Amino acid sequence: MSKQPNASAHPNDLVLERIIEASPEAIFKAWTDPKMLKEWFVPKPWTLSDVKLDVRTGGSNSFVMNGPDGEKFPNAGVYLEVVPNEKIVFTDAYTTAWVPSDKPFFTAIVTFEDIGGGKTKYTAIARHWREEDRETHVKMGFHEGWGQCADQLAELVAKK
Repeated sequence: MSKQPNASAHPNDLVLERIIEASPEAIFKAWTDPKMLKEWFVPKPWTLSDVKLDVRTGGSNSFVMNGPDGEKFPNAGVYLEVVPNEKIVFTDAYTTAWVPSDKPFFTAIVTFEDIGGGKTKYTAIARHWREEDRETHVKMGFHEGWGQCADQLAELVAKK
C-alpha cells in the first residue's frame, strides 16, 4: 500500500475521516464510475451532471454541480496521482492537458485504507494554497457538505 498522508502535514488542510463498511475496491469504484459518482458526490438536494472522468495519473475530470435553486457550478481538474483501490489525488489548479486554471482553490488527497473485517478507513484531505482559501472552504460548509457526501458514499457502497 502507498504511504498514507499525514493529516497534520499542512496548516491549510481540511480533513474528513470515516470508517466505511465496504472494501477499498468498492469505494474506489464509487469515485471512478461516473454513474456512481452522480449518486453521492454532492450533498442532496444538489445534483451532479455532465460527468466526464479520465481517472489516471495525468487524466482529467469535469462535471457540473447543480443547486436546488438552479445554481450551476462547473468544475474541472486533473488527477495528479491515482493508485487503484488506495489513493486518488486531484486538483483544480489545472484543467485538461495541464492548462492552469483561472484560480486554483485546493488539491484533494483521498485514501482508502483496508482495516479488515470488510471496513475501510476513508480519509479526504482538502489542501489549500492559502489560509484565506481554507477559511472560505470552511464557510462554504466543508465539514457539513463533505461529511454528508461521505455518508451518502457509505450508504451507496453498503448497498452494493
